Amino acid sequence: MRMLGAAALAALLAGCAAGGTNLAAVPELRPGVPAGYLAADARPDSLKLLPAPPAQGSAALALDEDAARQAGPLRGSPRWQLASDDAVLTFPQAASTFSCALGVPVGEKDTPYLNMLLRRSLVDAGLSTYKAKDHYKRTRPFVATKSPMCTQAEAAKLEKDGSYPSGHSAIGWAWALILTEIEPARANELLARGQAFGQSRVVCNVHWQSDVNAGRTMAAATVARLHADPTFRADLERARSEVAAARAAGARPSRDCQAETAALAR
Repeated sequence: MRMLGAAALAALLAGCAAGGTNLAAVPELRPGVPAGYLAADARPDSLKLLPAPPAQGSAALALDEDAARQAGPLRGSPRWQLASDDAVLTFPQAASTFSCALGVPVGEKDTPYLNMLLRRSLVDAGLSTYKAKDHYKRTRPFVATKSPMCTQAEAAKLEKDGSYPSGHSAIGWAWALILTEIEPARANELLARGQAFGQSRVVCNVHWQSDVNAGRTMAAATVARLHADPTFRADLERARSEVAAARAAGARPSRDCQAETAALAR
């Protein structure tokens, strides 16, 4: 699948800057995958910002191994199933991940600008992790320990993808930070869900705890950089209006929020 040429992508991004993303003509990295807000050279550099992953024999690695052992008993539990659900980053399913924490439905129909904000920031946060991922090529825990993981169909792909830092953790924490700005009255719920989203990667046995922690660092760096982008800021304001309208209309999440709360209590 062909990427947009750099000049064409820059022109499209510049054209939508004044009033936010033009939902009828979203720039794409490839069909169905929108471009992020940031150009490649504007993304935070994980190789410059993060230390190396824990070394063999280090206290930090011992902490990683202990966190993995503690997550082991959750296999097959509702928390394990939630971790499997959290692994899905494709839309429309991913759009609803934070809907219980936010208290309103999230999706292309109910909140189109918020939906696009999540899709585009996913790209920025996720790609911010790859310089370090590709450099360190850290082995994932399910490979190192020869133990099950919660999305077994992805095992072959993940074996070849560096563990440090966690892209999912970066995405989930970036979403939590952005959503907290949109609805500060739900800050505790949103930030707790963002933390749990990252911890799902440890529960799933696809990331070490230090991978998750480093992913959160890259999320914070990415969101800080996004605030310098006028299109992002415009989309943020439109998303804020959408959420307020949905709440005023009494719209409720379609997810089973009671089951989610019970799973997260484990």
